[in-house]
Amino acid sequence: MAGGGVTIYDTTLRDGMQQEGLSVSVDEKVRIALRLDELGLDFIEGGFPASNPKEIAFFARMERERLSHAVLVAFGMTRRKGVAAADDPGLRVLAGASTPVVTIVGKTWGLHLRAVLHVSGSENLRMIDESVGFLAGQGKRVIYDAEHFFDAWADDADYALKTLRVAREAGAELVCLCDTNGSTLPPTVERVVAEVARRLGAPLGVHCHNDADCAVANSLVAVAAGAVQVQGTVNGYGERCGNANLTSIIPGLKLKMGLPVVTDEQLERLAETAHFVAEVVNVTPWAHQPYVGRSAFTHKGGLHVAAVEVSPQTFEHIDPARVGNEQRVLISELSGKGAVLRKAHELGFELAGDDERVGRILRRLKQKEHEGFHYEAADASFDLFLQDQLGGHRPLFRLESFRVIVEKREDGAVVTEATVKVHVGDERIIATGEGNGPVNALDNALRQAIVRKYPHLGDIDLVNYKVRILDENKGTGAVTRVLLDASDGERTWGSIGVSENIIEASWQALVDSIEYGMLRGAAPGDPAGHVTNAAPAAGEA
Repeated sequence: MAGGGVTIYDTTLRDGMQQEGLSVSVDEKVRIALRLDELGLDFIEGGFPASNPKEIAFFARMERERLSHAVLVAFGMTRRKGVAAADDPGLRVLAGASTPVVTIVGKTWGLHLRAVLHVSGSENLRMIDESVGFLAGQGKRVIYDAEHFFDAWADDADYALKTLRVAREAGAELVCLCDTNGSTLPPTVERVVAEVARRLGAPLGVHCHNDADCAVANSLVAVAAGAVQVQGTVNGYGERCGNANLTSIIPGLKLKMGLPVVTDEQLERLAETAHFVAEVVNVTPWAHQPYVGRSAFTHKGGLHVAAVEVSPQTFEHIDPARVGNEQRVLISELSGKGAVLRKAHELGFELAGDDERVGRILRRLKQKEHEGFHYEAADASFDLFLQDQLGGHRPLFRLESFRVIVEKREDGAVVTEATVKVHVGDERIIATGEGNGPVNALDNALRQAIVRKYPHLGDIDLVNYKVRILDENKGTGAVTRVLLDASDGERTWGSIGVSENIIEASWQALVDSIEYGMLRGAAPGDPAGHVTNAAPAAGEA
């Protein structure tokens, strides 16, 4: 059991997988389970072993794995109407499962009994009693999930409480109150949990859904009211609006409520774990997710940046490193001197706040943003912009010209060819490349021209390309913004181009992307490297 008496029960692999669009293989389920164990979670619900071959294969695979902390849990439900517990196929599978703990869900709400199960209240109580009793008699530790508990409490509190008492007396080690519809608000959850804890006198858990956007708050107030187990999923995955988000609940319990549910070292893996699970289930991580999102500790406004430079606590409720995240400062038209100074220092420039170059850079930055540049999404282009303004940027090459030809053929094929003429040092180079579009063709031609001089270019790949029309009312004459993402396999960076001509905007972004990648890969003394602490640039071009 976790410190402080509160345990964390993860149901990502069962309830979380009910989210629209999520599906994982057996191997992926195993990888997630092992990573959750490393995070220090107490229970990992693997799924319903009687439901399909994938679940059966997963539990079989997990018999060969050794968990260092967590207990694997098999999930099921109470016996079917009119079937003895010992004869119920689902319960027999749970009884034979390799997991020492099983969780079964049972009905609590009169509406559900009447409209869905078509059983009486007394029959439902027998189903709960016999199912829990059968599994406990087979040597299983039983957790009982009371489905729709808060709706049932509002409808008939005495009967709702009776279902819990029956489960507890039959051998359940913990009964979990489920806000299955996700409709209950925190004041009600806190009041009901406290009342149930007082009247039942048994260990309680809470399982909240997020339909009213209160699942995390409901989970935390339930603990404050006496719950000793919290169920949820990584990143809040789950059906409809999702389940309670453990990546917010865990730091809330540990850092805000002082409950050592995981160790400090495990908490530092939180962001990494959240992103790992997101990648495995093939869902883009939500940048603005509390605690673990990339933007959770990101600052953009000039006054905010100035404040966190002096005291991070002014706009950061915790040290981001405690959850494995980091502080970021964005550059935009809202930036102040603090953001520029910070970026300059990161690039190795010694720049003081009263340096006249800071004001000039800010004026130029705001003008560029007004023209359509969006540097917060293009870190590479901003670094090059700043180096250029401080006189520390030496371009890899000088463009003489480029030309792009798009040919539509009779057979329906479209062929794009690009020719670039560039000067690399004292050498004039002409290269031609083909591609599936103008940007791809320009990229291929430019690489051919300069790859002999800069072999690290072969490690850089373009991984994303986005176009946005900035003033749509001008039709085909509108200004276009192009954002490119590139990667060398270790890090990804963004670059930007803005022009009325989409190919010119793409060229700007392409050149910045390649130059920034080359700067990062340059060896000491390589001409691709930038010069720090150089003399001020002449003018503001």
